[in-house]
Amino acid sequence: MTSRRADAPAAPPRRTDARRNRERLVAAAREVFAESGPGASLNEIARRAGVGPGTLYRHFPQRPDLLAAVLADRIETLGAHAERLLAAEDADDALERWLRAFLAHARVNQGMGGALLVESAGELGFDCHRRILDMAAGLLARAQRHGTARADLAAEDLLRLVVGIALSTVHGERAEQPALLLDLVLDAVHAPPRRRA
Repeated sequence: MTSRRADAPAAPPRRTDARRNRERLVAAAREVFAESGPGASLNEIARRAGVGPGTLYRHFPQRPDLLAAVLADRIETLGAHAERLLAAEDADDALERWLRAFLAHARVNQGMGGALLVESAGELGFDCHRRILDMAAGLLARAQRHGTARADLAAEDLLRLVVGIALSTVHGERAEQPALLLDLVLDAVHAPPRRRA
């Protein structure tokens, strides 16, 4: 009969199950909030996650707790995308691709997107604002160093333009409108051609 090594204890089953339940709840909440907005049914989220309402409330006692977890998860995804794009060869293309991802991110928030740029929204609001601003600033600065983005553009102004598109097209009838408006912003971002002497 073999015994378990004293220096390699197994992870407590309850802790592992709790972590999995939390991950399932956040994944389900991402879907449901994307479909129905931040006021979506918490019971529906629990149902899709395959857990009872009691499990949901043990992990997230109040709706803002779950909203914050979903927002943090989305920010992590956006940040990982920015990191990959910072290593891309074409700085202009990298900035454009990230801005398109950010627009999709802000649109799917259905009302939470605006809070990302409000520093007075509490600790989480400021952290989200700071992290997204850092992502945009890194990609924009790289494009500016390559001479493909205008030098007088600030990352925060660029983000405000994209968030404005997201918030103004939430209930738009034309599915292509957000992308068309972002194309106009991108045209303005590109560095103007140098005049001949």
